[in-house]
Amino acid sequence: MKMMTILFLGLFWLPVAHSATPGADSLPAPVTAALRDNGFPTRGFSLYVHEIGEANPAIAVSADVPRLPASTIKLLTTLAALEELGPAWRWKTEVYVTQPVRDGHLAGDLYIKGYGDPYLVIEHFWRFLRGLRAEGLETIDGDLILDQSYFASEAGDPADFDNQPLRAYNVLPAALLVNFQAVNFRFIPQSSASRVEIIADPLLANVIVDNRMVLSDAPCRGWAHKLGMKLRQSADSTRVIFSGRYDADCGSHELFRVVSEPAPYILGLFRSLWTQQGGRFQGGVREGTVPADSSLYYTAWSLPLGDVIRSVNKFSNNVMTRQLLLTLGAEQAGSPGTTEKGIHAVREWLKRRKLFFPELVLENGAGLSRTETITARHMAQVLLAGWQSPYMPEYISSLALAAMDGTLRRRFSNAEFEGQMHLKTGSLRDVRSVGGYVLDRAGRRVVVVSLHNHPKADSPAGERVQEAVLKWVHERP
Repeated sequence: MKMMTILFLGLFWLPVAHSATPGADSLPAPVTAALRDNGFPTRGFSLYVHEIGEANPAIAVSADVPRLPASTIKLLTTLAALEELGPAWRWKTEVYVTQPVRDGHLAGDLYIKGYGDPYLVIEHFWRFLRGLRAEGLETIDGDLILDQSYFASEAGDPADFDNQPLRAYNVLPAALLVNFQAVNFRFIPQSSASRVEIIADPLLANVIVDNRMVLSDAPCRGWAHKLGMKLRQSADSTRVIFSGRYDADCGSHELFRVVSEPAPYILGLFRSLWTQQGGRFQGGVREGTVPADSSLYYTAWSLPLGDVIRSVNKFSNNVMTRQLLLTLGAEQAGSPGTTEKGIHAVREWLKRRKLFFPELVLENGAGLSRTETITARHMAQVLLAGWQSPYMPEYISSLALAAMDGTLRRRFSNAEFEGQMHLKTGSLRDVRSVGGYVLDRAGRRVVVVSLHNHPKADSPAGERVQEAVLKWVHERP
């Protein structure tokens, strides 16, 4: 039903009258040429360009047609969260006990309660455990009890979006989410030993890597297409089986994959790191809630939100965005956080900002969606609001810098463009988008939004069109 609604909007949405400069309703000649030369019609393409400080846009072509924005919708989610929670906002992770710790010994269970920290990566989890050790805890007789109650348990399957449940970008949000629930497998060809070494980071205590790969001396024609990966789950461990051929010519590569559910993942990582730090623990894991008669033993705090959104936007992290949306919902409407509450909080922020987007459809706020839609004009209004925000420096610095970092690290290597664009990119099957701020060659700061929905938009041809747009914006008269 949602998709039918989107199609209706795409076909029959009536543009609202907006003032514009003369010629603003026509694409620049270089952009028209790029579309033609790469086999695209103008249909399916929206462009909005607005110099900051000017009353009217320089370009507004199909700017009122709702389109799939892919990851550029993160521009809306992160700005709403930044203004509603503030850049100094921090998430906490708490530890509770129901029995006193005596001489470093806990005779009962250890309760860990999460509050949605989007960036509890391995090094932060290590420091979290180090904090427990510094408090004097050494031996735990009971189990780990994981309290996930700050977020509601919502229906969903990591395979729902694209049938790739092991991809880290498909991880579902959780109040206690550690290291994005992922393992980084590094493949290192060792020609002298005629083998491929596989290093897992983190090495979970309950995960076994079964390396059946064969090293080949054939020329490299893509390192991953001959790689096989299977999981075999048992009651207390996961066996990850790698098979196939690996061409030595390909050099070293990395593969981020999800191999466990949240609870066994946290158990395996806890066991491994706790033992490394001199602690003792042989228990199991289960989910539950902190008992009313428990005592708070330790609290760890996350990085501030102003730092966290840099990872969200620069690297287009989907699960972090979803954690952010649920946190916003929980803080604005009370726990447990839900997607619905988070979306409502974003819409309320838009109202307070006097931004009215009747076509806007939000599903998860991350853009990993076939239903989320917005117009180019309204996406640009978000960016213009970000420029006027008291937290403008934090917001803009969260976007990828051309040729320097994030998703743009390998793009726009021409010295003229390096560091001149702060952008959020987006790509899905049949979708390519970009939105952000460009400093043009005349020193003017310009907001640009390009939304391209076409069966070839996510191809190299679509990228060439996008680059023609940004080049024109930077060099425009």
